[in-house]
Amino acid sequence: MKRRTFNTMLAAAGLGLATIAPAGHAQPAWPEGRPISLVVPYAPGGTADALARLIAQHLGPKLGTSVVVMNRAGASGIIGQQFVAQAAPDGLTFLYDATPLSINPHLQKLSFDPEQDLLPVTMVAVTPMLMAVPKNSPHQTLQDFVKAAKTAPGKLTFGSGGQGTVQYMGAELFNQAVDIKLLHVPYRSGGLAITANLAGETDMGFANLPAIGGHVQSGMLRPLAITSAQRHPLHPNVPTISEVIGRPYEVHEWNGVFAPRGTSPATLARMQVAIKEVLTMPEVRERFDALGSRIVASSPDEFRKFLAEESGRWAATVKAAGIRKE
Repeated sequence: MKRRTFNTMLAAAGLGLATIAPAGHAQPAWPEGRPISLVVPYAPGGTADALARLIAQHLGPKLGTSVVVMNRAGASGIIGQQFVAQAAPDGLTFLYDATPLSINPHLQKLSFDPEQDLLPVTMVAVTPMLMAVPKNSPHQTLQDFVKAAKTAPGKLTFGSGGQGTVQYMGAELFNQAVDIKLLHVPYRSGGLAITANLAGETDMGFANLPAIGGHVQSGMLRPLAITSAQRHPLHPNVPTISEVIGRPYEVHEWNGVFAPRGTSPATLARMQVAIKEVLTMPEVRERFDALGSRIVASSPDEFRKFLAEESGRWAATVKAAGIRKE
């Protein structure tokens, strides 16, 4: 995805946030006042889960019902994604997903088509990752790490929660950007990969800011670089990968909401507006800022365009890596 397109989308979404009119009239309750299930296809405790619960807390009152977060984890999000793709389009089931939705179709044969069976509602936010090494690592800078990797191809290791995760694909994209070969060590979850990095079982790992910010502050992990296009206010002394390697590099974990195919346009529009209103609330914005996540609150069309670009980017990365679809 081109950086200019990505940043233009974020800027446009930001302008949209500033022009939302407050809800002046109460709208009728959601269909029959029944609760809405917001499916998170990952285990509790991760960034997507935390942000989904924050949104759900404030979204229910705006829709005149309750919003219940349902975790359906497994297979890099595929289990939860399939569940929503096959759900009734009655406005009672939505998906709160992340970057693996754009990656999985290029790695595995799916029983559903994400582009056809899941309708984009809104892109919620983007969160950059830190490339970090254990506190006792001999690599003090990103330049040190790249030099060591070039000296011993395939010797240095990195961990992730599996090929479908942005932690893995971000590292693979980095491999290709600087022409090195790192050995991938897969774990059952991103949390376990972070634990392995902390213990020194792996030489390096990519993880988003909320997941490892505390470990960086405690000194247990040393950040070498950040995956955003610009330095981050929470980590102003950490350089971006692009400024170190001298070429474009930008990877985020994005979060967004989807509905099953067939959901009515009116339902989609009302949900998008309600989520956008939640994301303007000061307490919600403060929490996103504290986690290091940047609110986007896109329109469905903006989100659809972004997803097409993401899919193309990860398809090219998978092809260049020689990864075969399973």
